[in-house]
Amino acid sequence: MLLPARDTELVQIVDAALADAALRAGPMLACRPGCTQCCHGAFSINALDAARLQSGMHDLDLSDPLLAESVRDRARTWLAQHASDFPGDVTTGILGTSEEDQSRFEDFANDAPCPALNPDTGLCDIYAFRPLTCRVFGPPVRVEAGDTLACCELCFIGATPDEIADCEMPLPHELEEQLIRETGGSGETIIPFALLR
Repeated sequence: MLLPARDTELVQIVDAALADAALRAGPMLACRPGCTQCCHGAFSINALDAARLQSGMHDLDLSDPLLAESVRDRARTWLAQHASDFPGDVTTGILGTSEEDQSRFEDFANDAPCPALNPDTGLCDIYAFRPLTCRVFGPPVRVEAGDTLACCELCFIGATPDEIADCEMPLPHELEEQLIRETGGSGETIIPFALLR
């Protein structure tokens, strides 16, 4: 799966929005290196995120092959432990879309650490290539237009609704959707499958 050329633009927009939201939030945003709250539990990623992860693994293969193999080993171990309960196609890694599959996914591997999380450092080994969900976790965001604001439970403790709203991180949903279509991928997957493609 090829990574669209404009993915760099998308990442820059999101990272700039995060920096701005973090500046406005100040100490109310608890996110720091080594905080791994958002690095546990399976969540779905789209084809664009999967392509970005694959690009990151390719770069890691070139820059640090031993680290790349360590990430893959953790992904293989993760799948060996959890794939039997995966609510989708374990051959393709595509999540199922039925109501039953979606219900099963809510309880799937909720406490499992992400295989990209380095257990020794508490840092993400492919941080520059992480999915958008990882990039926006923490500050208040709207997953879709019209949604209520959501933020990490460790952030904005004691903040008023107005203080939270003042720190909203806008997301470029239209650009992301366009780039997802450009990848040509269909269906959603999870990080461990993407790391092994």
